[in-house]
Amino acid sequence: MLSTIWLISLRDLDADARSIHLGEVAVMEVGPGQGDFVGDPLRMMLVGLEEESRRPYVIEAGGEAVGVLTLQSGAARLAGWPDDDSAWLLRGFLIDRRRQGAGLGKAAAAAAVATAARLTARTGSGQAGVVLSVNERNGAGQSAYLKAGFEDAGRYLGGDAGPQRIMYAAF
Repeated sequence: MLSTIWLISLRDLDADARSIHLGEVAVMEVGPGQGDFVGDPLRMMLVGLEEESRRPYVIEAGGEAVGVLTLQSGAARLAGWPDDDSAWLLRGFLIDRRRQGAGLGKAAAAAAVATAARLTARTGSGQAGVVLSVNERNGAGQSAYLKAGFEDAGRYLGGDAGPQRIMYAAF
């Protein structure tokens, strides 16, 4: 049975709670071959906390940290999108290798879109959806995003690890 997904905003936590969650992130593992597609989870969260445009989240299911993701404003072109501001960029998305295969990626990606819609409504920033790029060799990632409601919006050749698919979900 699929657990309920919670996105825990590291920006909204006090220092003690943030430290606890970062400790959980520090022991997350990338699956075999996934290192080509995503960076170190702890480093991604720490960088996300340093940059104002990024909003880092710990993905929680069943009372434990199972992954991470970041929503970034003003950076959609990094995923091959035609402009920076009409969409949130979903980046640094990872489900711990020990929790993969249970539908958590699909649920977390859908939760990221819902969270981005709430952020847009709260801030009045004007985004209309969420965009990301996923490596063409990452079939599992592409499948999870499609199941979460993202649509393939074309090819992007700007990725460090080779050709990417641009994926977009409107809200």
